[in-house]
Order: sequence, then C-alpha cells, then structure tokens
Amino acid sequence: MVSMKVTVMMVTLVTLCVLATNTHAAYIVCCRRYLPGKLPLSEIRGFSLQENKELCQIRAIIFHTRKGERCADPTKKWVMDYVIHIEYKNRSDVYMLHHK
Repeated sequence: MVSMKVTVMMVTLVTLCVLATNTHAAYIVCCRRYLPGKLPLSEIRGFSLQENKELCQIRAIIFHTRKGERCADPTKKWVMDYVIHIEYKNRSDVYMLHHK
C-alpha cells in the first residue's frame, strides 16, 4: 500500500505542475514595449487588451496577426481607429449571420 507521505508528495507535485502550466499559459503574450510603427490593417485578424498587471506592466492593445502578436500603444489614434474598425466589422458580420 502507498504510504501517506508518498501520496501527499504526489498530490503536491501534480498541483504545482498544474499551477505552473496555468501561469505560463496566461502570460505567453506579455507586452513590455510598443510596436514602433504602424501595422497594415489588412494583416490584423483580431485584438485583445492587456491591462497593467504585475508581470505585464504596460497597458496595450495586442493585435493578432498571421505572424504573431504585436503590441500597440492604446493612446495612439491609429490604434484606437483600428480597434473601432475591427469591432464594427465584427458586429456587422454577426448581424449578417443572424439576418440571412
């Protein structure tokens, strides 16, 4: 029969592995600086928002492209214009799906 020490050690090890995996997955993309230039709108597939957190210390709009993620400064006009355009396009696409 397995001893209590071995059982506790195994449960602890599995718990630590799960926590480490979840933490790593949550911070795969962490913007530490902004893109220096402007992306072509046609390359952008979507976006997400990064809040100022302990590990990711700047607010950023993360644009998702075929080549990966690009971090942009949300205070830049072109960045917010892109966000508005993408949101409008997504709403239009959803509207078209529901009203065919």
